[in-house]
Amino acid sequence: MSASETDWFQLAPCGLVATTQDGTIVEANDTFLEWTAYERADVVGRTFVMLLEPGSRLFFETRHRQVLHLRGAFHEVALTLRRADGEELPVLVNATRDSDDGGVVRFAIFNATERVRYERDILAARRAAEQSERRVRVLQEVSTMFGLSATDEEVAQSFSAVARDAFSARETAVLMTQDDGRLLLTGGSNPLEDKVAPVPELRGTAEVTVVHDDDTAFPELSAAMRDNGLASLSVTPLIADGERLGVLACFFAGRVDVDDHFIDLQQALGRQASQTLVRVRLQRRLALLALHDQLTGVANRQLLQMSLDDALTLAEASLEPLAVLFLDVDDFKAINDTFGHAAGDSVLVELASRLHSGVRAGDIVGRMGGDEFVALCPGADSSAAENIAQRILEVCREPIAVADGVVVASVSVGISLFRPGVDPQPSAQQLLVRADAAMYDAKRAGKDRSQLSIA
Repeated sequence: MSASETDWFQLAPCGLVATTQDGTIVEANDTFLEWTAYERADVVGRTFVMLLEPGSRLFFETRHRQVLHLRGAFHEVALTLRRADGEELPVLVNATRDSDDGGVVRFAIFNATERVRYERDILAARRAAEQSERRVRVLQEVSTMFGLSATDEEVAQSFSAVARDAFSARETAVLMTQDDGRLLLTGGSNPLEDKVAPVPELRGTAEVTVVHDDDTAFPELSAAMRDNGLASLSVTPLIADGERLGVLACFFAGRVDVDDHFIDLQQALGRQASQTLVRVRLQRRLALLALHDQLTGVANRQLLQMSLDDALTLAEASLEPLAVLFLDVDDFKAINDTFGHAAGDSVLVELASRLHSGVRAGDIVGRMGGDEFVALCPGADSSAAENIAQRILEVCREPIAVADGVVVASVSVGISLFRPGVDPQPSAQQLLVRADAAMYDAKRAGKDRSQLSIA
């Protein structure tokens, strides 16, 4: 080479290496030596493949050496060199074989460190985008499932199923806070149940907590995890308006990689489950209010109608009798006129409570409106119905204290009876009309008594 050619070779902005046909290095420029931290004497005489890390060496020997032999060249092959200090250097390699010069192979080597870093950044960004898309998909899925949930148990089961899939957990459990502060398994499964509480020391935190099987902060819990083949456990609190509704526990057979995406998705699911629980409980309360009398708390006319329809269907299917008791307060107008409407309301509230004590467990008491009440008594024949009516008459005769004195009230009771297999099946309205007519018969007979009507 001339002096200028030598300078160009040594100072080229890429590594230049020449080898014999069998791969022994005969020349290497200064740029290559600087990148690899080798002395020239350490490189010349060695084979090129011995400078590659083992994976690249195998790749080069089994693929690219054959390509070079058959085609005489290859381009932009990604390999990794092992530097003199043991560090790895990612490179892109072009090679040509000169058949006119004894088969000399010339390599042009480009430092790919920045390219690899850039590709890693792109891969990380792609993974972040995929995780974000997955998070949105999971939240959309759980929104659909939660939207169909009507009870705490349904929310807990839905939440548990979505969390198990979202985090690839072995098992998941939703534990709901009870009135006494205990956590009760409501959805999913708890492999540590009856062995150790998965959240004993974590109740005070509002953050996602992760425990591993070698965690010294929770020795008892970690030991139980090891005994049950669990490597990791995550606990996410369910909190709404400062109230701890419960927790989600995820159990993992392998050690979980806890990163920001893991925490963010757990927190997002926890918030959504908490909001759903609040909504479900509010809807349940509104439904309760819609079907119960606001003054006395007993079933209202709508709930009575629904309950009577169901009771008739059940009576027909089971061939068990059904009794309907229609009750009206005697001389209620006189109570209002004497003591005032507020006292009248107090009397109605007290009588509703007494009606509950007069009927059997499982019977339904409701208010039709004004001073009229109804009791539905499934399985009650004529004898049982008259006994129930007598108890009601007795408890209602007891004096009632009001603001301006004491009220002595009584009720008149009409009873209608349906006997499947004996009577033709009536409608709910027919049973009520018959009971109402029997009640007026009781009033005409002197009040404070009962009257039975059988079809």
